[in-house]
Amino acid sequence: MTLDIVFVIGLLFIGFLLFIFELFSIDITAMILLTILFVMGYLTPQEALSGFSNPAVITIAFLFIISHALQKTRILEYLIVRVRRLADKSITLGRAVYLFTIGIASAVVNNTAIVAIFMPVSIRLSQKYKMSPSKMLIPLSYAAILGGTLTLVGTSTNLLVNSIYSLEPNTNPMGMFEFTKYGIILMAIGLSYILFVAPFLLPSRTSTSSLTKSYHLGGYLTEMKVTIESPLNGKTCMDRGINKNYDVTVLDILRDGKMITNSIRLTRLQQDDILFVRGTLENFLRMKEVEKVTMLTDEKLTQEELEKEDNVLVETIVTDKAELVGKSLMKSDFRRRFGLFILAIRREGSILREKIAHVVLHAYDTLLVYGPQNKVGELTKNGEFLVLGEVDAELRKQRLWWMTIVVILGVISLAAFGIMPIVKSAMLGVVILLALGIITPQESYQSINWQVIILISALIPVGIVIQNTGTAEWIGGLIASAAQSVPKELQAKVLLGLIYLITVILTEISSNAATAIIMTPIALAVTDQMGFEPRAFVFAVAFAASASFITPVGYQTNLMVYGPGGYKFSDYIRVGFPLALIFWITAIFVLPILWPI
Repeated sequence: MTLDIVFVIGLLFIGFLLFIFELFSIDITAMILLTILFVMGYLTPQEALSGFSNPAVITIAFLFIISHALQKTRILEYLIVRVRRLADKSITLGRAVYLFTIGIASAVVNNTAIVAIFMPVSIRLSQKYKMSPSKMLIPLSYAAILGGTLTLVGTSTNLLVNSIYSLEPNTNPMGMFEFTKYGIILMAIGLSYILFVAPFLLPSRTSTSSLTKSYHLGGYLTEMKVTIESPLNGKTCMDRGINKNYDVTVLDILRDGKMITNSIRLTRLQQDDILFVRGTLENFLRMKEVEKVTMLTDEKLTQEELEKEDNVLVETIVTDKAELVGKSLMKSDFRRRFGLFILAIRREGSILREKIAHVVLHAYDTLLVYGPQNKVGELTKNGEFLVLGEVDAELRKQRLWWMTIVVILGVISLAAFGIMPIVKSAMLGVVILLALGIITPQESYQSINWQVIILISALIPVGIVIQNTGTAEWIGGLIASAAQSVPKELQAKVLLGLIYLITVILTEISSNAATAIIMTPIALAVTDQMGFEPRAFVFAVAFAASASFITPVGYQTNLMVYGPGGYKFSDYIRVGFPLALIFWITAIFVLPILWPI
């Protein structure tokens, strides 16, 4: 082991820790790794910037744009609601048709977009079937992941693995539908597991009948501000019978930046006092009306707004495109910008209800929003929020809407039949959509998930360093030594199993893109050392990097359903571990048959 290998392995270890503990966002972490390697001389300027011009990265950006064009028509919601109606007589058949359709859609459309589209549909289905949304949302994520493995363009992981593999001498690029012959096996196994095993393992975490029940608002904590016209001015909580009249308990009083925690009932209240209270949403609204106090997040909610007949209470997800990510509600001026009131925040199995004006928002936080229905509807316009409310199942027949479907089929067909590379056909598709005015330039820029693009672009040069420094060969040697410890006739399967297992472990604790970029060179190195045909092993990396079922952080779609499903981290382990184990065993025995080694 050379000093260069020690340095690279140490840096990768630090990188994985940063991915796990999220000290920085994943794209910033990737840029930190790239910058260190560049500054230390491990990369030339051309190599350091090579990720930003990589065909896989450009293709992924184009596919984001094409997916957005399809989303505009709402044709997927339209079709799946219609398909679901065919199987209304059977819950199992209905769910099977629903999840299979999602999987097929994920084969050609970005699976993050698929989950964003169908979360509201899944919640509506859970209401129809009188079950908790937590019974539907993990299956939604898993079906989208499985569908992404069906084609080259189904997930960015496949494109990245193919990009690295294609650079090897004497290799043929992976075909558009070459993934399908194994992916369809995984989908059959996975959907069978989801339909017949997962229901017994999935919890009933959230209520379908009431958001107040879902967010446990019976013990809800919030903040109220004493206004100048409030009868509480100069009075104590006991004088006004706050607890007796409204069943609301005042826990603390914030006055002039100082917290009053003792003798609360006997403290005379003043204008602008902030009351930290516990009770129910209904009682808060009653107290607000009588006592003339305001319920706070970052700014008061006016009486006029609360009394509007069209006020609604809905859940909305903060997407990774939102400007609010990394900011508190107060600093982002949420109340003034959107005219809505945030009652609570659900994050990674926990419900935040205290001092939420100061909570820094994360991507895929779920917000409990209260306010006028038209304001709620405006949240989804710029893609920053995903409202989990009514499902719009009407096809939006805007001008030339059908061309989006033609373009998608054309992009896939041109690449599948070898007429042109996928990057060319995707570029042609985007240009057609822009030229015809189906999407605007501004929409195309906004539709690209720039965090994913930066992450991948920064990590591709890291993969170059892993190869150039001999790190891939050194790690491959360790894996080869382990495989060579068994009888020769078992070595290929043991090696395949080790590569798949290592890839799954890494993808569960970090980014699937990072795992694919790191593990593909290692798989190529170790198969070269042991004299095996690499194709099956490279496919093992591609499928394993997408097989994130055990944790919510390994794959973006798992994280998206975390809050709305009210899940705990342990729920993913309980449901996902058996499925991951089944897929691991399947890979060991089936991949060598499909791609002889």
